[in-house]
Amino acid sequence: MAADPTTDSPHEAFAQVTRLLAERGHPHAPQWLSVPARTCQEAAEALGLATGQIAKSVIFRRRADDAAVLVVASGDKRVDEKKVAGLVGPIGRADADFVKAKTGYSIGGVAPLGHATPPVTLIDRELFRFGEVWAAAGHPNGVFRLAPADLERLTGAPVADVVQA
Repeated sequence: MAADPTTDSPHEAFAQVTRLLAERGHPHAPQWLSVPARTCQEAAEALGLATGQIAKSVIFRRRADDAAVLVVASGDKRVDEKKVAGLVGPIGRADADFVKAKTGYSIGGVAPLGHATPPVTLIDRELFRFGEVWAAAGHPNGVFRLAPADLERLTGAPVADVVQA
């Protein structure tokens, strides 16, 4: 019998994202990929998309208060830490333990919503090059599609210039 990613305990985070999206009226339920997509390239290949259409979640640690800073960026762009720091204050890298503790998700599956502790969130304006993007849904095998404007609606986060030129 195949595992049901919406009910099996190892996939609890995927089920949580599925519930949150439904509660918020998002029209596209998450999909379970047959292969893990821990990187933007893996996700793009699995979905048959351009790498830029992957809305990657990058977590930083704000130095002033140890808050998680989530940058949702286009998969073909590199986050500019100086630009992010200019908007939220000095930041540093976040290790896997910090990411899991603050978000409730493991690296490779960090969704842009439903975090254990609400992060400071910024949305990369470069995502708006695309009519549709795909984000992680709480697990490396889970993804969901949305318009970039849906990211604003679902997260309440501002759109900013946060990537390298």
